[in-house]
Order: sequence, then C-alpha cells, then structure tokens
Amino acid sequence: MDAHDPTAGNGAAPGAEQLPFIRVTGLEKSFGGKPILRGIDLEVRHGETLVILGGSGEGKSVLLRHLNGLLMPDRGTVIVGGRNLALLDEDQLAALRKEVGMVFQLGALFDSMTVYENVSYPLHEHSAMAEEQIHARVRELLAMVQLDGVDGVEELLPAELSGGMKKRVAIARTLALEPHAVLYDEPTTGLDPLVAHRISVQMRELQERLGLTSVVVTHDLKNAFVVGDRFALLYHGKIRVSGTADEVRASRDELMQDFLKTAL
Repeated sequence: MDAHDPTAGNGAAPGAEQLPFIRVTGLEKSFGGKPILRGIDLEVRHGETLVILGGSGEGKSVLLRHLNGLLMPDRGTVIVGGRNLALLDEDQLAALRKEVGMVFQLGALFDSMTVYENVSYPLHEHSAMAEEQIHARVRELLAMVQLDGVDGVEELLPAELSGGMKKRVAIARTLALEPHAVLYDEPTTGLDPLVAHRISVQMRELQERLGLTSVVVTHDLKNAFVVGDRFALLYHGKIRVSGTADEVRASRDELMQDFLKTAL
C-alpha cells in the first residue's frame, strides 16, 4: 500500500483524491476574548503546497495548529482527509497526526537526545520495526535531508548543530512515519538568507519526490515563492488575497503589493 495514497486505509470512495485534502470553512478562534481568526475559508489540494503569508501576530501559527487538531475552532469546521477534526476522539486525533506531520518553528528537538534518537523516536513509539530496520530508516531519512555526508551526525546533540542542521533533523523526524501531509511553522525563521534558501529548495524537492501535501506559514515571501504552488494572505483574521504565484503577483491589493516588494 502506497503510504501517500490519499485513499489508503480510510475507506475513501474512488475519486476522493480529487477533493481537497484539507478544507477549512468559517473558522473562528479567540483567546481571552480577543478574536484571532475571524472566518477563514481555504482549501489545500492533494500534493500541493499552500503558503500562508502574513505579518507577525496575524494568527498564521494559530491557523496551522487547527489543521492537525492541536487547536479546535470556536466556530467553523476543519476537514482533513474527509474527517471533521471536531468529531474525532483523542486516539483518532493521534492517528491523524501521524498522517499530518508538523515541523515546529524552532524544530522542537529533544535536547538530551542525539540526532539518531530524535529521528528514530517516532519509529520506536509508533512502529513495529526491528532496531536494524530503524537504523536503515534513519539513514534513509538523513540522506533525504542531505545530512548523510556529515561525519558522526547521528551522535550529535541538538546543541552541537547549526540552525540549518536542526531544521533538517526536524524535517527528517517529521517524515519518519511517511505522512501524507506536512505542516511547516516558519521554517526559515532565524536562518541566514543562504541557509534559508537551501532549506526552502529542499522542502520543494521533498514535496515533489514524496508527493506531499504541504502547508507553510511564513512572512518570508522570497522563499515562499520557492516552495509554494498557491498562496493565501492572512490579514486581521481573514484571508485577504489568495491564488497562484502569477495571480498574487498580479493582484492590485495594496497589502499584497507591499509584501511583494519584500521579495525584490
């Protein structure tokens, strides 16, 4: 069974892959009485990368965390792979998060674990692989993120890694269980421009190689165009502009044009 077949194991009807993998309708979320998301509607198609743009404090990460059930909406629905996340119990949500992996902004690596232990952690926790198979899978994953050429990398601790290496290890760990989709929270934040570009190119290559459905939240428009197929600009809790690269570049929206200037 293909790990990236969107109908695999979920009883989906033939042709279900033509439906969006993620559909958000009327999503509202507030914290402490302060509205953050004010009615979000968006779709993410199978095998594409949607980039959610917006300035700091606009709620991009809050939106992202609704897509794998880390947060639940106050109003509206989030449908992932045909499942309404609000109707899933904790076991079902845990299963969904194996299918929809997440790369957190700072990587969220375990400080006391080596690279090998970090990457192998989900395999030890959620698979029946023998240790020899896990070793082989970790080597495969490190090769995917171009860390296989670093001497002794498996034994390094996160504190011994550069910022770019931490991002690569975090991506490798997220891919360990062969998710259908990956959510990236500010994947280039804190990286110098060259490293940020290399990480973005690698994200694009992995999306194409593995057929991943991806959602990337970022304010880094320059690299957004490296990874994205479609784009949505979040502003004051709503999607203000959306479309392909050509469509958003052609937009007459003033805020979108201000964002575009940062990529020049």
